Amino acid sequence: MIYSLDKLKEMADGDEDFILSVVTVFLEEVPQDLEDLEKAIREGDYENTYKLAHKIKPNVDLLGMEQTRAIALEIETLGKNAENKDQIEARFPLLKKDIQQVISELGKDFDV
Repeated sequence: MIYSLDKLKEMADGDEDFILSVVTVFLEEVPQDLEDLEKAIREGDYENTYKLAHKIKPNVDLLGMEQTRAIALEIETLGKNAENKDQIEARFPLLKKDIQQVISELGKDFDV
């Protein structure tokens, strides 16, 4: 399992509806953010690359995805400079793979 609900459970303090709502928001928003990020990278839109990586970061952090959060932070930082295009393109597939795996796992685990 690539994600952990420990941080989320601590925040929820036993509120299962809260956990479900966070997971649901993740499943609704993050796939679109990931798609938009891929498009921004492909088009060389570094301002949106930065913004979208920044937006994805707290979502993966809530699910305890430390490695994925680190990759998002790297892309966010690299997105501040167009000269980092090759590095961004090298990191993005790792981010995409992790997020797609979590989307699949969450969908099964929460039956949503």
